Amino acid sequence: MKIRAIIHPAEEGGYWAEVPALPGCITEGDTRKEVMVNLKDAIEGWLEVANSRNAISTISAIAMVLYHCLSSLSGYERLS
Repeated sequence: MKIRAIIHPAEEGGYWAEVPALPGCITEGDTRKEVMVNLKDAIEGWLEVANSRNAISTISAIAMVLYHCLSSLSGYERLS
C-alpha cells in the first residue's frame, strides 16, 4: 500500500503539501526539504489523532501506514 503526498508551490513562496488519503493532512515549508520534514510530522500527528479516536484499531495498522507513507515520500520529492 502506498499513500501519495502531493507538493505544490505556494502563491506567496515556498511550498505546501497534502496527503489526499488522510483528510486534513496538510503542511507547508519554505523549501522542499522543509516541507518533506513537515510532512513526516503531519502524517505522524494525523495518525496519532486517528488512533486516539479509534479510527485506526491497532498499533500495527498505524505502523504499516506510516511506513508506507514515509517510504513513498522520497519518490514524490523527485517527481513533484
